[in-house]
Amino acid sequence: MGTNAKRLVILGAAESGVGAALLGKQQGWEVFVSDGGKIKEEYKEMLNAGGIAYEEGQHTIDKVMNALCVVKSPGISEKVAIVKKIREAGIEVCSEIEFGYRYKGDSKIIAITGSNGKSTTTKLTYHILKEADYDVAMVGNIGYSFARQIAEKPCKWYVMEVSSFQLDDIKDFKPDVAVLLNITPDHLDRYDYKFENYVASKFLIIKNQNKNDHFVVNKDDKAIHDYITKHSIHAQTIYFTMSDNNIGNEGGQISGDHLNILYNGENLNMSIHDLAIKGKHNQYNSMAAGISARIAGVRKEKIRESFLGFEGLEHRLEYIATIRGVEYINDSKATNVNSVWYALESMKKPVVLILGGQDKGNNYGEILDLVKEKVKAIVCMGLDNKPIHDAFDGVVETIVDTNNAKDAVLASYAVAESGDVVLLAPACASFDVFKNFEDRGRQFKEAVRNL
Repeated sequence: MGTNAKRLVILGAAESGVGAALLGKQQGWEVFVSDGGKIKEEYKEMLNAGGIAYEEGQHTIDKVMNALCVVKSPGISEKVAIVKKIREAGIEVCSEIEFGYRYKGDSKIIAITGSNGKSTTTKLTYHILKEADYDVAMVGNIGYSFARQIAEKPCKWYVMEVSSFQLDDIKDFKPDVAVLLNITPDHLDRYDYKFENYVASKFLIIKNQNKNDHFVVNKDDKAIHDYITKHSIHAQTIYFTMSDNNIGNEGGQISGDHLNILYNGENLNMSIHDLAIKGKHNQYNSMAAGISARIAGVRKEKIRESFLGFEGLEHRLEYIATIRGVEYINDSKATNVNSVWYALESMKKPVVLILGGQDKGNNYGEILDLVKEKVKAIVCMGLDNKPIHDAFDGVVETIVDTNNAKDAVLASYAVAESGDVVLLAPACASFDVFKNFEDRGRQFKEAVRNL
């Protein structure tokens, strides 16, 4: 069986895989989708409706190996046998954002990456462009996949959240505006536990950019700074920072209580207290989104309005309720230690912290000082709570063990007093007990509402 001139094989049938399948079919490819696990009903329906052949629970070697191009789901590791086989055979492997990019026409892309704050910044940037009546879609890790959006409803602008996994298999993908928020150790299991591999992966976002493109980047991040001093950047670089060394330069800057965005000779200046989303990390996210919107041509008055009215994300420092004087906050999206640092940093009351889940080799030392300062009790919520005990026994007086959301909320309710805040910020992946961080957040919210 020879290789079909236009045979597209897709590994993984979730949002990105199905999106690539629909786009491939539309563009005249012969498409086959292969998923090693089970395919969700909604995605099966989409594949059936599109007349696309698929298999689940296995990868049939000869149906995969005769591809001209393989689109690999970002969740599938390079260490998987079928991926190794494909690589050895020299078959082209591309990510879904790369495949989508080939069919994007003359649309423009704002792509956002970083270890933390991606979703909030993506949603905020999209919100600003939408409020300014742009023909825009929010795609990537949030919303529809890029390829599916192009297949079903192409737009002039795409605001895209991209992970390092999605960037690993790009060739020509090039955003008009690339945003890099921060880089902290995360997912190191996928990068042979080498931080520099993960950093290099994030920087692929600017690999193909040229002098007509823009790179919007956090000047205060050490890993980013170290990389930039050693590598040449071809795009126009625009910084955002919290230090005073950017005053008078283009870009974003927080000075005292004021956020400034200077671009094209115009300065947008507003009080940080007027931002709808709170916390230091959201000031960074707001600068990044505001600069991107200015580059896209949005007027500064429109940006200011959007900043005032923006609703944050579900599961990201989401206020749920106050019960007997205790506030409950859902930050289920805090899946790494750095996210918890940001969450604690923005807390003004004594904290009962709910931690735990599937630990990706966390270094809790990073939050030790903040925990000493702000946390009165820790409630563990996972199947293996040993790493948390190892880090905080003797530091925090009360540590309680639970292994589900309901018990964690009941235990928190028992130790919290009026004037405290109960914060779910697990620092871990959720797959030990829950389907995903959304499921964890919803179960937490339900348990709080049942108190």
